[in-house]
Amino acid sequence: MKRYDPMMERRLVLTHEAARHPFRRTLPPPVVEAVPARRDDQDWKLFVLSFVAFFICFYTLIA
Repeated sequence: MKRYDPMMERRLVLTHEAARHPFRRTLPPPVVEAVPARRDDQDWKLFVLSFVAFFICFYTLIA
């Protein structure tokens, strides 16, 4: 004897699963934009910025 499973007989939804409220179902699905490729010099810029910030904080502490 099969048990009744409501998940197996639910209707297909054209929107995404997060839109459960009727108002949210009327909204268009969110657009996911592609993330641009990261350039290699970003690591150097972050390192230099961190080094300068630490140097300024340390020098201010000493002075």
